[in-house]
Amino acid sequence: MCRSIKTLRPPYTEAVTEEDVRAAALQYVRKVSGFRHPAAHNAAAFERAVDEVTAATEELLASLSVRGGTAPRKP
Repeated sequence: MCRSIKTLRPPYTEAVTEEDVRAAALQYVRKVSGFRHPAAHNAAAFERAVDEVTAATEELLASLSVRGGTAPRKP
């Protein structure tokens, strides 16, 4: 699923931007919902989902520690 979403943790990616995290969240929500661009009546729910997935992803990445001593990072 979502093959276009890249891995956002070290050692795969060292410099992750907020835009990277949001783009991954958008791809995920598009895949799950089946909408590339939701209709007006679904737009608020779609954007809220992207915001929530973005926040969850940032929290996850900040909490991960990679074997080899890499400390958790702050998004």
